Amino acid sequence: MSDFKKNVSELFEGWNTIPNWLSFIRIALIPVFVVLFLKGQILTAVIIMICAALTDLFDGKIARKFNQVSNLGKILDPIADKLSQMAIVVVLIVTYWDNAIKYLFMFFIVKELIMIIGGAILLSLGMRPTAAEIWGKVATNVFYIGMIFILAFGKNGALCDITGFTLPDVVTWILVTISAICTLISLLGYAPGFIRQLKENKKKENQ
Repeated sequence: MSDFKKNVSELFEGWNTIPNWLSFIRIALIPVFVVLFLKGQILTAVIIMICAALTDLFDGKIARKFNQVSNLGKILDPIADKLSQMAIVVVLIVTYWDNAIKYLFMFFIVKELIMIIGGAILLSLGMRPTAAEIWGKVATNVFYIGMIFILAFGKNGALCDITGFTLPDVVTWILVTISAICTLISLLGYAPGFIRQLKENKKKENQ
């Protein structure tokens, strides 16, 4: 069996856990969020995304507390995060299409694509992408808090009509910029581990 097939096979050992099912639920909620948002049911869509974010909060805690950490979970959780974040970014790009901030939103998509490509390269070489470091978790939390706040109170926000409050453009820029900085730091934090794994694989091939 090749390293790649062996690596994939090992991913599914002990996969049937509560944290993994929470990740499956989070992935399933993504198209629901997008459809509701595009249909103008923004408040319901935001509630759906908050529920998705909560599954992200609880799956890791459950995995550690009840010793349900699995190889699949280490991959599935960040995949669910990436898909959720990309869905949020896409609807925000559509919302702010006539505003220059859309280019800053696009940075998040570029980051996730880089992460996906990097992970695919490691898997193709029979290695597993490294788990999220502390900055990765911080960036994810900052992203969810900031973007959900923008979805609720930004342009055409879900709660604008109810509360009579809309975020000033400068506040929206600040929230997105802070999240982008955290995301950039997170991306750079993965680079040393990625390079180290490639060097170790090359050394292994030369032996």
